[in-house]
Amino acid sequence: MSTITTPDASSRQLMTDLQSYGLRLADPKAGAPSRRGGAGPSDHKAVTVDGVTIMVPVHTGSAFASPFTADAPDADGRVQIRRGHIPIALASFPKQPRFYALQTLDGIPYSHIATLHGADVLATTVLQTCIRYESRRKACKFCSIGQSLAAGRTIAHKTPEQLAEVARAAVLLDGVKHMVMTTGTPATPDRGAQVLCDSAFAVRAAVDLPIQGQCEPPDDDRWFARMKAAGIDTLGMHLEVVTPALREQIMPGKATVPMARYMEAFAAAVEVFGRGQVSSYILAGLGDTKEAILDMSAQLVALGVYPFVVPFVPISGTPLEDHPAPTPDFMRSILAPLGEMVSVAGLRSTDIKAGCGKCGACSSLSSFERTEAAHAVG
Repeated sequence: MSTITTPDASSRQLMTDLQSYGLRLADPKAGAPSRRGGAGPSDHKAVTVDGVTIMVPVHTGSAFASPFTADAPDADGRVQIRRGHIPIALASFPKQPRFYALQTLDGIPYSHIATLHGADVLATTVLQTCIRYESRRKACKFCSIGQSLAAGRTIAHKTPEQLAEVARAAVLLDGVKHMVMTTGTPATPDRGAQVLCDSAFAVRAAVDLPIQGQCEPPDDDRWFARMKAAGIDTLGMHLEVVTPALREQIMPGKATVPMARYMEAFAAAVEVFGRGQVSSYILAGLGDTKEAILDMSAQLVALGVYPFVVPFVPISGTPLEDHPAPTPDFMRSILAPLGEMVSVAGLRSTDIKAGCGKCGACSSLSSFERTEAAHAVG
């Protein structure tokens, strides 16, 4: 007998709609606090619908004009989601984690070091600075990594000791299940691999917590074995945009690392971490066609890489703050065939050890994936 959960069509549609349109909140303080700017997902709030926690935009222009609203929570923490005046679903917000109430001995709030993503994922940007972001000519036009640092909501470099301290507390107090470590790109050839190694080694010495590391492809494939040895279980190297000319336009600095290097690095990383334990974020809605995204996804799947396609969210203060979010229909046109693609290849999110693909909160891809998997079993 299969134990695969199959979200019904209405649940999948609602999740995709919410992530494209966003959500207006009657009580902005409900649930865990959301944040504006910073490394992604930004301008979101975690919402649990039909037992699945997703990240939904709440601070964006599209969210302010969204047809969806959430009532204030009732005594049991449930909220009614409405389209217009029509109730369409009950939801809830994950509560503020208990580790947010703590601070380090030198007075840094734990929430400045790592935050809760989704329902049970600890996330941190180890280096909150980036050589791309520091130059207007090189910066990714969708990126807001420097905003939370400028606002005093985080620190520039989280030390291995700080990360280990916070990770241990998050596991003990809030039952966190895995951790994401991303980083701005430093001016070193390893492109952040070294700082991820140092951070992961300290965390794994303190607590048994699966970790995903995220960075640009390092200059040398030997870094993959070093990251694995340091305690990193899965690796994310994010393409974000797949059409070469569009990459140069939207992320001119990052595009200097050629696509050929990414593909070489993906193949080498899969050899170390295993099929399905390497992933790549792709932002749908920035100009790549459905065909381009699905073609690149097929290439990644053939290498054993999980293509995590998420809807682009325009963030205030970035050059693309007025760029429209993708429509739900556009997202479904990608996620439905992609869900079938990864399921047939045996690259399901449930098998990923740690990271964004396992969490799945920033995209409804996993709901399409589980549906296709259920059909295959049934």
